[in-house]
Amino acid sequence: MKKLKLNKNTKENVVTYGLVIAAWLVMEILISGGKVSSLMQGLLVPLCVYVILAVSLNLTVGILGELSLGHAGFMCVGAFTGAFFSRYMQEVITVGILRFILAILIGAIFAGIIGFLIGMPVLRLRGDYLAIVTLAFGEIIQNIINVLYIGRDSDGLHFSMKDSLSLGLKEDGDVIINGAQGITGTPKDSTFTIGVILIIITLIIVLNLIHSRDGRAIMSIRDNLIAAESIGINITKYKLMAFSISAALAGVAGVLYAHNLNNLMATPKNFGYNMSIMILVFVVLGGIGNIKGSIISAIILTLLPELLRGLSNYRMLIYSIVLIVMMLFNWSPKLIELRKRYSFRRLFKKEVR
Repeated sequence: MKKLKLNKNTKENVVTYGLVIAAWLVMEILISGGKVSSLMQGLLVPLCVYVILAVSLNLTVGILGELSLGHAGFMCVGAFTGAFFSRYMQEVITVGILRFILAILIGAIFAGIIGFLIGMPVLRLRGDYLAIVTLAFGEIIQNIINVLYIGRDSDGLHFSMKDSLSLGLKEDGDVIINGAQGITGTPKDSTFTIGVILIIITLIIVLNLIHSRDGRAIMSIRDNLIAAESIGINITKYKLMAFSISAALAGVAGVLYAHNLNNLMATPKNFGYNMSIMILVFVVLGGIGNIKGSIISAIILTLLPELLRGLSNYRMLIYSIVLIVMMLFNWSPKLIELRKRYSFRRLFKKEVR
């Protein structure tokens, strides 16, 4: 029998999946043994959300090479469309997992469509101009949902952008989206296990895209736009492909986020500029184009503030120092050379010889 040989990319992908599954198993064992506090358990689903957001944004920033600051807007679209579906169909589809899967699909589709529509005019720009315009579109999305009122009664759905009274609902009416107050009563279907499954699905999509023919075309656009265009690569097609997939995955993270809250608030604090910057920090600190680095930085920077909560006077100081150290570790030329020289793979080869 012939031995099954895996190429280098496949081995790296399998290792990435294995690390995620191993982390899930360790956490489940610790939780079942009562070793994890309720506060830390409450961070597990948000942790999955941030990992998906970091990996998906790395597809745009690291693989496509375009700086986008509107990722929170796509997350917002997914969160509200998914939550609206679950809230509206709560009494019709009583099987929670089925309703949640459909909500994820709807959130991903709507976020992907919005990403495609925004990407058509926006991706003609580059650099700082692209970052500013995507930031503006993200804020526009968030502010539109912030003034959106949707209710239902026996006559059907009612829409307004003024206030809830303008809906004109009957006595049996119910306000589903209440402007800045968001959606209340969203089923809490998100779990840590579902979050890990969504992380693995996200990794499968992103990693397979990177190592595919389309992925190589996208990276060629990043490396040299003029050269890629000169050999017949459709620049618009591949830019829109990467941007739309990235937006759709952000929508998935938004659905997971929305179904982890009893009350979803559509405020700048949730889906505004700060959220987009935080996701970008995960990508930059983990290494632009480095998928594993995005996962690790999202985990560290999400858990660190809570782990340091006991050091109330020095918590943010230590957090800032960790950010600086991570940045130097990933981007300092001398440290990069040192890491390559003393990497485990290179040391192992020396020992074998």
